[in-house]
Amino acid sequence: MRDFAAIDFETANEQLSSVCSIGIVVVRNGIITDRFYSLIQPEPNYYSLQNSSIHSLTYEDTVKEAVFSKVWFRVESLIEGLPLVAHNKGFDEACLKAAFKTYQMDYPDYRFYCTLAESRRQLKHLPNHQLHTVAADCGYILTNHHHALANNYTI
Repeated sequence: MRDFAAIDFETANEQLSSVCSIGIVVVRNGIITDRFYSLIQPEPNYYSLQNSSIHSLTYEDTVKEAVFSKVWFRVESLIEGLPLVAHNKGFDEACLKAAFKTYQMDYPDYRFYCTLAESRRQLKHLPNHQLHTVAADCGYILTNHHHALANNYTI
């Protein structure tokens, strides 16, 4: 696949609709052509200690940020016509669908592909298929991989 948009969400709490950051890297003809990162005011707007301990974001970081629908308006043209790729697509796709539902937006049935599932098929020698393990096996070292854009620098 030479044209796609890698996407990653972080959530504020246990609700899938609580996206608090998004990172996207656009690849066209095998070359990174664009990057997008934004904080998002989550819905519902509270942070669980568990989630904050993973990505270090807090209520104070996003209280004045735009809500999902406003951020997604900026994303739509960036990813138009591209399949979406995520490591553990089940989570990211579920977050996207939940946010669309929360903001009563029509979901356009994006095509999603999963690098986690693909790594399990292709990289059977790995001890696990966590993103940092897969990236290292492919020659990339991830730092701060629970930052929504950092997850997409491996592409």
